[in-house]
Amino acid sequence: MAARSATPPPLLYRYRDSARRLSPAVHLIYSGLLPSPLFPRGCIIIQVTPLLLIGIPEIHIRKTLCKRLFLSLALIFAIIIFLFNGLPKLLNATVLDRVRTDGMLVVLTRNSPTTYYEGPDGPAGLEYDLVKMFADELGVDLTMIVPDSFTDVLKGITHGNAHFAAAGLTVTEKRKQMYRFTPGYQQITEQLVYNVDHKKPKDLSSLGDGLLEVVAGSSHEERLEHLQQVIKGLSWKSNNELESEELLQLVADDVIDYTIADSNEVALNQRFMLKLRVAFDISEPQDLAWAFPKDVDKSLYLEAIRFFEKIRENGELKRLIERAYGHVGDFDYVGTIIFRRHIAQRLPRYRQMFEDAGAITGIDWRLLAAMSYQESHWDPKAVSPTGVRGIMMLTQKTAASLGVKNRLDPQSSIDGGARYFASTLERIPDDIVEPDRTWMALAAYNVGTSHLVDARIITEQRGLDPHKWIDVKTSLPLLAKHKWYKDTRAGYARGWEPVQYVENTRSYYDMLHHLDAVNEPREPEPEVFSILPQVP
Repeated sequence: MAARSATPPPLLYRYRDSARRLSPAVHLIYSGLLPSPLFPRGCIIIQVTPLLLIGIPEIHIRKTLCKRLFLSLALIFAIIIFLFNGLPKLLNATVLDRVRTDGMLVVLTRNSPTTYYEGPDGPAGLEYDLVKMFADELGVDLTMIVPDSFTDVLKGITHGNAHFAAAGLTVTEKRKQMYRFTPGYQQITEQLVYNVDHKKPKDLSSLGDGLLEVVAGSSHEERLEHLQQVIKGLSWKSNNELESEELLQLVADDVIDYTIADSNEVALNQRFMLKLRVAFDISEPQDLAWAFPKDVDKSLYLEAIRFFEKIRENGELKRLIERAYGHVGDFDYVGTIIFRRHIAQRLPRYRQMFEDAGAITGIDWRLLAAMSYQESHWDPKAVSPTGVRGIMMLTQKTAASLGVKNRLDPQSSIDGGARYFASTLERIPDDIVEPDRTWMALAAYNVGTSHLVDARIITEQRGLDPHKWIDVKTSLPLLAKHKWYKDTRAGYARGWEPVQYVENTRSYYDMLHHLDAVNEPREPEPEVFSILPQVP
């Protein structure tokens, strides 16, 4: 009789699901019969023997640990799963897929008021607003890269330093051969700019010895290269260090004679650089658009096209452009000169009062100051034919409701006006977002909340959006027409006045952000304005 093995018997587990039989391959595994290099000591070994009496397989497991083999098998299985499942997905992932997976959209841009800049409330600029909206649409974060020069923006697209460029780029035939552009979101013309102290040139051939300087690698330089073929003697200096806005400042400061700039850049900067003038356009209207690399993968590019189609259709594009440029309007040279003079001579007396009122109400003191300038040109003794008076031009009824006893006292008037505007702002519906909320509150401050409500109702009747200032401001003037005001609750109103009030206030507010009478030096006024009397 053979001696029994001293090895303890294996643990027994019965497989009792008759519907699930073990694979015959399992029967190949028997304890002690497998080569030791494959299953060294300490491994888990499965042993299967048939229980002939009841017809159910019995599984014998020698329950000893083999951590090394277990980890090796787990790694092998993980690699197999990755090769057959994860790797194909990774290799076939589109640019759009990777943006969403990484959770980050990287965009090249330029630092300028028309593209991207750090405003008092954070990042701002039309390009930033558009790209931020696109990133939000994708559900990812946004990173903006500002290269050292304009040429680096274009190189960055080619070298793949970002997903695309949103930098106020003009679509030209030369650039279309190198980059893939989205549909244009705005049109501009290229303009020759000069200093008002000098004679206005008639055309590019009459620049004489004047220094024309443009941004190197820009569409402006590309345009000049084209015109040079037909205009003999046309020459210019390419600047690889300065932005277009900085060249405009050099023209205003009489450092250089001329530059070329886009019409939107001129419109924004002319209010601050008072000596700038447009001589003539050197191009037909041209599109501004985003530029993508000409890769085989067009997934992100096509998503951007869908994005622009969407915001064009729902009116968001129009609203963003209005937000950036709607308050600029035609350049009022005389009005801007007087405003700048009042900033220096009048505002310092009342600035602390505006700041104190802003701190109490939570309203930017510059907005309160802009409202006051639109109302009275910061004249505490101003009186209108209708009886409103003071630096904030309060009615007697409003002043009484606010506890303002002396409307001609600037401190009381500013404090009362700030509290009244704050209460007006609170009455604007919460579903109206900024900055439309503030613009509508300004309109209500001027014409009354009830008339604003009527205008919003009319806006909706016209099939427009009553939550957007760009639409409501087209309905306010209709309050002066019988066809429209006859069915309103508040009746007739001179609806064009609040529109002008809001646009002027926005412009003054914008300039107050740009011009600080205390911290920034003022640009010298033209000699012709020295004959104007000094304001008290």
